Amino acid sequence: MAITLKSKAEIEEMRVAGQLAAEVLHMIAEHVQPGISTGELDDICHRYITETQKAVPAPLNYKGFPKSICTSVNHVICHGIPGEKVLKGGDIINIDVTVIKNGWHGDTSKMFQVGTPTIKGQRVSDIAHQCMVTGIEMVRPGIRLGDIGHAIQRLAEAQGFSVVREYCGHGIGRIFHEDPQVLHYGRPDSGERLVPGMVFTIEPMINLGRRETRLMPDGWTVITKDRSLSAQWEHTIAVTDDGFDVLTKFPDDPI
Repeated sequence: MAITLKSKAEIEEMRVAGQLAAEVLHMIAEHVQPGISTGELDDICHRYITETQKAVPAPLNYKGFPKSICTSVNHVICHGIPGEKVLKGGDIINIDVTVIKNGWHGDTSKMFQVGTPTIKGQRVSDIAHQCMVTGIEMVRPGIRLGDIGHAIQRLAEAQGFSVVREYCGHGIGRIFHEDPQVLHYGRPDSGERLVPGMVFTIEPMINLGRRETRLMPDGWTVITKDRSLSAQWEHTIAVTDDGFDVLTKFPDDPI
């Protein structure tokens, strides 16, 4: 699949979808409390996307995924299926939202602390966020994807954390997942060179322990092999003429 460059008008269409996805995360924050189930969080998000936003939750039925959002708790790295899991104080949870509006995708995720955070849970969440921000701030025409991956890997490993290798960021537009693949590790001066009009996600998955992963029998849920905590943040980024544009940044929120 070739990389599809987006026009400025198309990027504005993507911003609409991106803002809706960000709005869902903003809305759901007050509901992330001890005692709520991940299935209930999914129900709330589904109703908000379909009824309030008049949009489409992209994950629902995507290659058979059964829910409208992904909820990844504690040692779940990504693609957690909402269900009967009840959140308790000290849990960390990544909520991943992708909204389709007028045919365009907006994809973003963030970490939530449930009740009083633990030191380890807060730490891995903070480092994962720093890794994402480090990657985003490098985006500009002429830089290569390997430079971004290398910077993320160097930061994470310098702090004693590991970077998941099997799952990565991706191009996005009218198609949920398209080229390029955006690795969160790598060698400087390697990979695709960025040009204006490229749109992709940066979404590093950072583990407190080792980087090895395990895919669960449901075919979706990915966990850390050593069952250590994992955290992830994600934004959709457009490459501009002189830098980057975060299409999923909610107004007044920091990156």
